[in-house]
Amino acid sequence: MSKRRIISAILFIIGLIIAIWAFFAEPNSFRIREQAITIGSWPEACNNKKVAILADLHVGSPYKGTDSLRWLVDEVNASLPDLILLPGDFVIQGVAGGSFVSPEEVAEILEELKAPMGVFAVLGNHDWWLDAKRVEKAFADRGITVLEDRSAMLNSGACKLRLVGISDFWEGPHDIAKAMDGINTAETILAFTHNPDIFPELPKHISLTIAGHTHGGQVYLPFIGRPIVPSHYGQRYAIGHIDEDGKNLYVSPGVGTSIFPVRFLVPPEVTLLSITSG
Repeated sequence: MSKRRIISAILFIIGLIIAIWAFFAEPNSFRIREQAITIGSWPEACNNKKVAILADLHVGSPYKGTDSLRWLVDEVNASLPDLILLPGDFVIQGVAGGSFVSPEEVAEILEELKAPMGVFAVLGNHDWWLDAKRVEKAFADRGITVLEDRSAMLNSGACKLRLVGISDFWEGPHDIAKAMDGINTAETILAFTHNPDIFPELPKHISLTIAGHTHGGQVYLPFIGRPIVPSHYGQRYAIGHIDEDGKNLYVSPGVGTSIFPVRFLVPPEVTLLSITSG
C-alpha cells in the first residue's frame, strides 16, 4: 500500500471516529458541571448559593426524551441546588431523529425539581414558535413560576435577591422596563433570559444575567472556534462567563440540540453555578 493510501485510510478512520462521537456519543452524554464565578456586586450573604441552570432542554430531540428528562431531574435534585433556573426552549418541533413531546408532558416531569429558593422559567424562541401561552400555562399548572418580563423577590436567611425574568429577544416582547418596574437599584438583581443577545441593552446595575439559546455553538473546532452560533454577535456570547465593563453574563451550553443532532467538544450539561463576591 502506498504512503498516500495509508494517509488517506488513517484520515478516513479519524473522520469516522469523530463523526460517530459527534452524532452519537457526545449528544447522548450528560454532565452536571460545577462552575464558580466572582461578581463584584454580589452580596456576601449570598456567597456560594448554588444556581442550577437547565437551558435548552429541547425535549424530544435525539437522546433527550422523557426518560432522559426524568433521570436529569433526579440528578439535579441530588446536587442540592439553592435555586433552579430554566431559561427556555423546552420543546422542539422538528429535528432529525427526534420526536415531538408536548409542553404538558415536559412540565409534568419538571414539576419534580426541588430547590429551597424556588424553580423559575422563561420561554425560548422554540416555545414561542409552538405556542407561548400554552407552554406558560402548562408550567403554571405544575407550580413552576414563569417570569416573562416580571420579577420575584427571593429570600434565604440573610440572602436577598431580586430575580428578573426577561422574555425572549427574538420572539418575546422583551420589555426590560416592565421587567424592572418597581425595583430599587440598591437591590441585588439576578436576571435570566433565553437569548443572550439582549445583554448589551440591560442596565448595568444588574449583578448577573444568565442565558442559554446558543448551545455553545454545539460544535467547537480547536484553533478555529465555533463555526455556527445563533447570535448577532458571533462567538462573543457563545458560552461561559462574560464580563464587559463590569456587566456580567453567564451563558450555559444547555442540554439538547436543534437543527442537527450533533455536538462536538460542547457536551450537554446542566451548569451548577456558585457565585461569590469579590
